[in-house]
Amino acid sequence: MRMMGRCLAAGVLLAASLAGAQQGSAWTVKPEWVRAHEEFLASDAMGGRGSATRLEEIAANYVASEFMAYGLKPAPGMTGYLQSADVDLVVGPNGRQRLRLTDSPTTTSRKTFNAIGYLEGSDPASGTILLTAHLDHLGTREGAGDQIYNGANDDAAGTTAVLELAHALAAGPKLKRSVLFVCYGSEEAGELGSTYFGAHSPVPLKDLVTNLEFEMIGNQDPKMPKGVMLLTGWERSNLGPTLKEHGALLGPDPYPEQHFFQRSDNYALALKGVVAHTAAGWGTVPTYHQPNDDLEHLDLGFMTAAIQSLVEPLRWLASSDFTPKWNEGGQPKGK
Repeated sequence: MRMMGRCLAAGVLLAASLAGAQQGSAWTVKPEWVRAHEEFLASDAMGGRGSATRLEEIAANYVASEFMAYGLKPAPGMTGYLQSADVDLVVGPNGRQRLRLTDSPTTTSRKTFNAIGYLEGSDPASGTILLTAHLDHLGTREGAGDQIYNGANDDAAGTTAVLELAHALAAGPKLKRSVLFVCYGSEEAGELGSTYFGAHSPVPLKDLVTNLEFEMIGNQDPKMPKGVMLLTGWERSNLGPTLKEHGALLGPDPYPEQHFFQRSDNYALALKGVVAHTAAGWGTVPTYHQPNDDLEHLDLGFMTAAIQSLVEPLRWLASSDFTPKWNEGGQPKGK
């Protein structure tokens, strides 16, 4: 019994030592973790995660369960990890159908879901960092050939980045600032999830230090330096250059004429004053909105390294007094 007790104690000490070694050293984003998220979210079984569908809800529940497993808590004022919004299907003058948010749901209304996790800092008064992506995609199509829009890059890749950054930051020492992790629903239907979040944020928008959105980080853009993601609106604030100084693989968007800054979920918050940008891999990847946006067309090595490069810069940002600021004339103005 004495020998068994010694062996048990030694095993406990070894396990504690290994856990401490991971937390006390630079965190390693493992490619098998990245692939596992993609294997689920972009699988044929998920049917393309169409906006405001049952499969989008399943994707949101998957993200929420991962947040819970990493030790994140519900956001202030929330009792769980899902935020739902009602949407209606409407037909426009041209006969095209679209979804829109509604305050008066009917029996034909649907719901869209945002998955939200919260990592409370030691000094909540120092503000909150917001890390985001969208978890929906285009669903399926009729006709011959591949009918499923798997959305492995758009935006299961961004969702994976949010998940693995939550994994890394929650596993390390307590941060000074809080971090809010959000994966939006119904981006493909007109950024409905992020619009709803902007109007119903569990953290006041004035307390958001910055927002970094992740969109299609699954492939390297040929116009960017090797291994580097583009950051939309690079010249608008000091966020990108500062994160780059601390090791983030980020650089200026080489497609200013495409106005990518205005075309992602960051923009609605930017209009409200939050320093908000989107990190992307390839501006318009050849698989964009195609059925072959699947696991086989991802560069998992690039994607893993890109996420890895952000762990320590974001840990620094969440532990520092640095507050990102708009450059003169950089903040977009609403109509």
